Amino acid sequence: MLTEAVKKQIQAAYSQFLDSKGLKPRYGQKLMIAEIAKSLGTIELDEDNQRVPSAQAGAHICVVEAGTGTGKTIAYLLPALVIAKYLGKKLVVSTATVALQEQIVNKDLPELMRHSGLSFSFTLAKGRSRYLCLSKLDNVIAEYESGINPTRALYEDEYPSVSAQSIKLYQSMVEALAGNKWNGERDTWPQALEQDAWQVITTDHRQCTGRRCSNVSVCSFFRARDSLHAVDCIVTNHDLVLADLALGGGAILPAPEEAIFVFDEGHHLPQKALNHFAHHSRMLATSKWLDQCNKSLGTMLGHISGAGNVDRYAEQLPAQFMETKQYLDRLYPRFEQLAQRIALEERQSHYRFPQGIVPDDLQLDCVEIYKSVERLAELLNKMSNELSEAMEDPHCPVPKVDLENHYPVVATWLARAEANRDLWFTFATPDSPGSVPRARWLTPVDQNGSLDLEVCSSPILAAKTLEYSLWEKVCGAVVTSATLTALGNFQRFQMRAGTPAGASYHQVPSPFNFQQATLEIPAATIEATHAEQHTQAIIAELPQLVDVDEGSLVLFSSRKQMLDVYDAVPASLRERILIQGDSSKQEMLQQHKAKLDGGEGSILFGLASFAEGVDLPGRYCTHVIIAKLPFAVPDDPIEAALSEWVESRGGNAFMEITVPDASLKLIQACGRLLRTETDTGRISLLDRRIITKRYGKAILNSLPPFTQVIHK
Repeated sequence: MLTEAVKKQIQAAYSQFLDSKGLKPRYGQKLMIAEIAKSLGTIELDEDNQRVPSAQAGAHICVVEAGTGTGKTIAYLLPALVIAKYLGKKLVVSTATVALQEQIVNKDLPELMRHSGLSFSFTLAKGRSRYLCLSKLDNVIAEYESGINPTRALYEDEYPSVSAQSIKLYQSMVEALAGNKWNGERDTWPQALEQDAWQVITTDHRQCTGRRCSNVSVCSFFRARDSLHAVDCIVTNHDLVLADLALGGGAILPAPEEAIFVFDEGHHLPQKALNHFAHHSRMLATSKWLDQCNKSLGTMLGHISGAGNVDRYAEQLPAQFMETKQYLDRLYPRFEQLAQRIALEERQSHYRFPQGIVPDDLQLDCVEIYKSVERLAELLNKMSNELSEAMEDPHCPVPKVDLENHYPVVATWLARAEANRDLWFTFATPDSPGSVPRARWLTPVDQNGSLDLEVCSSPILAAKTLEYSLWEKVCGAVVTSATLTALGNFQRFQMRAGTPAGASYHQVPSPFNFQQATLEIPAATIEATHAEQHTQAIIAELPQLVDVDEGSLVLFSSRKQMLDVYDAVPASLRERILIQGDSSKQEMLQQHKAKLDGGEGSILFGLASFAEGVDLPGRYCTHVIIAKLPFAVPDDPIEAALSEWVESRGGNAFMEITVPDASLKLIQACGRLLRTETDTGRISLLDRRIITKRYGKAILNSLPPFTQVIHK
């Protein structure tokens, strides 16, 4: 329980922080600190330093919606750091974006330490793929300079070609490492790195030989990981947290039981979890890959034969490669017939299995593929283990350099086989009666001019996974974001994230005066029910609505509508518009600011990615125009499967799923206007359904209390 000494330490640190920076306390920030301290303060530990289950299940979790301007980063860092230290636990702060991670590490934590009187250490944790693999870097340069490239020539798919320009880059990296001018982390390299160039010299947990590597003592990743044990606070991202949980927890980050977790940008966590536990594989591409593996196996064995029991497992691989390929090739025409049905559905680009159920006759084929690829994964795993052990065997007849060159390839084969095994398991295994079903679907894709089928499977809710692997295990947790509620409650977030009913849920007030902004429904606005008429109405209205000398943001839900409007507006207006797709998001924002700084007006045309995480304070954005209510596209197979499941249980999917989702997205879009307490401006919504439909009025009532101007 929270002692008086800990309470006073939090209060004193907050007072000192405010005084040192010359700030006044914000009511929402004070309230957030108090609620987090109250929730985490309920945690009791047993003699093994493990959390004792509370009488109120979930009391160790605090969910806080705090709008822009609340100062939520300091509001969670301050109490969580103090309480984590008091409990002898690590604090893990997880975000959805690199930008917020960098802000916390480079600005917020240093400021808190400098001004609060608290003493703590912190570091940034990133996944293995953000770090250089020195062994790969050495091999690539050596092979290029010698002109001998046996491994790269043998495995073209696993090893992309390397250009002379890339070699110059890699050589400059060697020099920077040797001169202690670079730490081997991608994000600290002074220039932007193209993914194609970077992937050649990084690795993953399957390919990495770990402590067996001859470069382990100078490995950037292991140095960074080892530093995690010595700090009080670790800043990371949702993807790495989920990857660690999938490995059982504690593989890279502290185990959930040994940490207090804070999830900032917490509204992204459920979707991140869905993405993490989804499976995808292309059938023809996999068939081709199996064939290529079989053809290159003999040459591989010419280099590594004699390493442990490698030959024993390798001799079984050709038959297994071909068996799996035959099963895939046999099922492909039948899946292709299903995929052809979507041509009849104008708005569909996927074939989704109704209720996620694979018909019995097709499921039998899926079982055969699953069993076959499972046997393949078992053989490759045994082969990988033999190579790994051979690298430590001083009596192994195979040169270590050959083992190190071929081990990553076997590991890559294994990872791909396991990914296919996990996918086909979900198609071979029906959902348990009464459980939440998976979404299963087929997506036709263009593969170098020919048709391939991507077979996909995903949970429709991440709630149970997060509940079992995170919320029940973690010592304590805080989830926060500016947008966690929909239609004024946390039900949507609870359903998707699985946070327990017994957790504490709070909305803390924003310091903004929302009356300084106007929400307007123009008179010429029509309902966005019919796309073509709605687009024409926007084309007619926009030139009168927008001030070409201001900073404006126009948000669309459809790329087609955005392009159609752009093409049809007058040229005088079009020359002021920066449209998404012409350049990167960051470049667009920089150009927009530069134009306004130079005395010109600028109008941004963007899609959903511009409705969140875009910070344009003051004159950079005084007018936000929202083309239509942001309902999800009907083609999303996961959302369609979720709606189908809700309906099957007697619910109303439109009111329980579609409307709350649209409400949340609209709040995020409106949030682009007021970014500081002094900002003013207007929001124009060009979809009359907000006032003509019953659900529209519910969405309108859930928005911040803007000054409303509704033209009849």
